[in-house]
Amino acid sequence: MPAAAYPGPPQSPPPAAPPAAPGEERSPRAPGADQPHPAGAADTAHPRPATEPAAPHRPGLQKPGAPQPASGPATAPGHTRSQSAPLDPAAGPDPAQDGADGAFVPHPGDGGPRPASATAPYPAGPQPGAAGPGDPGPASAPGHAPARQGAWQQYDPWSAPLQGGPVAPPPGRRGRRGPLVAGAVALALLAGGVGGGIGAYVERYGGISDIKLPQSAAEEGDRKPDSVAGIAQTALPGVVTLHVRGGAEQGTGTGFVLDHQGHILTNNHVVEPAGSGGEISVTFSGGQTAKAKVVGRDGGYDLAVVQVEGVAGLRPLTLGNSDSVRVGDPVVAIGAPFDLANTVTSGIISAKQRPITAGGKKGDGSDVSYVDALQTDAPINPGNSGGPLVDAKARVIGINSAIRAADSGSGLDGGGQGGSIGLGFAIPINQAKRVAEELINTGRATHPVIGVTLEMEYAGDGARVSERSKDGKEPVIPGGPGAKAGIKAGDVITKVDGAPVHSGEELIVKIRSHRPGDTLVLTLQRGGKEQSVRLSLGSSSTG
Repeated sequence: MPAAAYPGPPQSPPPAAPPAAPGEERSPRAPGADQPHPAGAADTAHPRPATEPAAPHRPGLQKPGAPQPASGPATAPGHTRSQSAPLDPAAGPDPAQDGADGAFVPHPGDGGPRPASATAPYPAGPQPGAAGPGDPGPASAPGHAPARQGAWQQYDPWSAPLQGGPVAPPPGRRGRRGPLVAGAVALALLAGGVGGGIGAYVERYGGISDIKLPQSAAEEGDRKPDSVAGIAQTALPGVVTLHVRGGAEQGTGTGFVLDHQGHILTNNHVVEPAGSGGEISVTFSGGQTAKAKVVGRDGGYDLAVVQVEGVAGLRPLTLGNSDSVRVGDPVVAIGAPFDLANTVTSGIISAKQRPITAGGKKGDGSDVSYVDALQTDAPINPGNSGGPLVDAKARVIGINSAIRAADSGSGLDGGGQGGSIGLGFAIPINQAKRVAEELINTGRATHPVIGVTLEMEYAGDGARVSERSKDGKEPVIPGGPGAKAGIKAGDVITKVDGAPVHSGEELIVKIRSHRPGDTLVLTLQRGGKEQSVRLSLGSSSTG
């Protein structure tokens, strides 16, 4: 391909070459190619530094990669070649000059030739692949420029001159770069993953070290005696849990220690499954366990006393006075609801003298309990039965016995299993104390009576004395307390000591809240007229 020349200033015709010596041959070249560069002439396309010496020509040596013409003798010895001879634009390219000193070679991509480097000196000895004396160089087609050398295509005119021409990088270096790059990428990904994991951990947990949360120092000293914690601390050592087994029945309840002799008060319906040959196990708040036996029980009051033997360090609870209790007083209930021993709940006294009846499973009414109860909103559940209801001074004012379940009527700890709805009932301790003393001393309890038979089916207001005999008994027992007070069959009793009575059950509850021998004032209706009578309570015993 014809080489393009850089445009430059007009040049004067070169002088004619001298004739060749006899026997000397010259290689064809452009006119004036063998003439030295005119003094002061400059290469306008690529000026050479003024201080740069011209590379001397040595016979038989060429720059690496410089092509030689296919035919033609070498330059005669002693003949000096021009390093930068001007070119005749009309003459066309000179194959012999391509790649030589001062010749132009095509440069890809810039639309024209650039001067070959004239600054690098010839090597001191023969170069690999260079033509020696008399050795023809590589052939090139007539009228075509020599083949381009790949190394020269990387020539940069603005970089520092290369010594001996550009040198391609060793092929092995490029081959090692791939694994190094892959390793660097893998290391960067690993570092990023580790850094991300650490960042997520720090964001979630706040740091690498263990988390230490702030906490207040431990408080020393007991709670105030009238606080719930203080009340529980005082009362719990005297509370026990009872496990009863007998026949096909078993149950769990609560009790509390009455004295140092090992007497424990609880509900009758708690120990009833044991019967006469059952087993009762008592567990104290500290975990000690002992066997117990029944001392006495009474279904009418739903109270029972059991006793443990060989147990030291008993902590009896102090008994209060239920007559001194006022509505709104704070109370604490202790028991084992659903067999969860040492459970403490608190509330207030919601009401007093709530007439409740419970039991009656036998159908003959002999197991019906009549209680003039204290009502409380302290949570009471199955298993609390027989446990103490204590006041703000940890004194027992009642025995937890009955609850009103959402799915049943009144019942003593078993009428329904729906749990507490804030309606719990306790036997007043004044009544329980008298019964417990009788059970311990005699094994049985006495009931106050008025000596009349009531008509329990009466739907009117008050308690009506039956008009007919029942089971061979007169409605008013001759010589009994009622007969002595002047009560007659068919009378309707409406008040006891001024307190209204609305049914036969309520009258029995009011009567049993007193002791035998107590005097009561009864208000009754007879023939449409109201009158009052005084009555001294009699006594009956059950065993």
